[in-house]
Amino acid sequence: MAGSGLPSLGRVKLADLVPSEGLPSDSYKLSVSTLSQSLAQYSAAIIQFSVSDGALLRSGLDSARLYFHQRAAYPAPDIVHNNDPREWCKTSGYNADPQLWLETYDYRPGITPLEPNNMMEFPPAGLPDIFSVLGKAARDILDAISFYLNLRSSPFTEILDNVPLRNREISSSVLSVCCHARPSFQGAQHHNFATQEDGQLVMFSDHEHQVDKTLISVVRSDKPGLHIKDFQGRWVLVDEDLGPQEAIVYPGLALYQATAGFVNPALQRTEITNIQNNLFGRCSLAFKLMPKSMTSLSCSEMRAAGHGVEPQFQLPVPVDDFMQRSHPIDQLFNRQTVQSFNFHATPDGSMKPMMRRRKNDSKSKPLPPSKRLRLEAQRVLKERVQDIADKKGIKLRFCPLKDCESHIQTLDSPCANIRMEIGWPHGVPFVHPHDLPNKAKIGFLEAYEPGWSATNDMELGLTESGQASQSALG
Repeated sequence: MAGSGLPSLGRVKLADLVPSEGLPSDSYKLSVSTLSQSLAQYSAAIIQFSVSDGALLRSGLDSARLYFHQRAAYPAPDIVHNNDPREWCKTSGYNADPQLWLETYDYRPGITPLEPNNMMEFPPAGLPDIFSVLGKAARDILDAISFYLNLRSSPFTEILDNVPLRNREISSSVLSVCCHARPSFQGAQHHNFATQEDGQLVMFSDHEHQVDKTLISVVRSDKPGLHIKDFQGRWVLVDEDLGPQEAIVYPGLALYQATAGFVNPALQRTEITNIQNNLFGRCSLAFKLMPKSMTSLSCSEMRAAGHGVEPQFQLPVPVDDFMQRSHPIDQLFNRQTVQSFNFHATPDGSMKPMMRRRKNDSKSKPLPPSKRLRLEAQRVLKERVQDIADKKGIKLRFCPLKDCESHIQTLDSPCANIRMEIGWPHGVPFVHPHDLPNKAKIGFLEAYEPGWSATNDMELGLTESGQASQSALG
């Protein structure tokens, strides 16, 4: 997903993202484009709900403030949050994390939460209605992203909960009612504070980089404080200018996996200012659209749509395993064409400075020639071919390698017009550069970046690198 210069977070009316039969309307296409560009540039977007739904969210936040305000100052030991990854689809009711000054109430349809003394708990009001509104919004947003990626309609239905849930089913998705830094919550022993010049107190999470393992998250808060890292590596306060009917939406790790890395997840952190003068803390409603535990995250839909699927995304991943294992940030975002969370990338997204640093780093080995060629080919595809296709309104649907070897020999073939319009290298099969033979990769790079071989800082010559690459893959 490539952004093209939105001056700020994209604002989209949810009503314009609801799909309908027949050809897409102009408002739908514009809304999908705005949403997708905003997610590419800022890893977040602003969604505008209807007047009635906006009122429901505001009343939910009012109820949340009262709910947490009446809680005890010191949480009981058995409701302190332990972050057990095995419980990812079973959390419900109240829990607390004293070190982060964070309290949450998880509403998960299919589970009746109980207090520690086995008494039924009285939750914040309106949670079933809020769950329904935000859940439908998250699904519409997911379908809009699928439309932008040229996937078939509702491609993720098989990994989502039934609507409505069947008898005895428990929802994988969850609505979390959160409260940060409630003054009457005195259980915290270690606060991570920083003092600003104006004397206000600011609190950040101890884990500065947090990533939701969701498909889609929709968040509405009563005070600004949600920071998300944009594609240039800057922290952006995304909920500073929300209207009364608006909420923030951002993608998570599960969508990153299911789209073969084409949709980057949001790195976020929470900031609370002026804690001492804040009676209720910072409350928020966060709906998390989750995949079902007994399914797998597969990139088959992306492959069917003609997108290149890198090796780490080739095999389906069981959802339960995906949710329980750790995902180091520096190993996740390795698509060098996307600047969002590549902490070693330069501001212009160029890969060459990163390669030079790797060569000069005594602790890391230089990338093998085949790896460099593959990364450079993917970069050229994103920066050159995709830009040409976008400007001409062409949807890139790559051919299988074996089929296209015969296509390039004939004038009347399925990909002939596309190859001609975007200036595809002569004699090179119309497939994703990742799938090209190494000699074809070199021809591909030279066609779109003349002189690349002379300026690229590889130790081996062009001929030697091609031979080394073939022997490495063989």
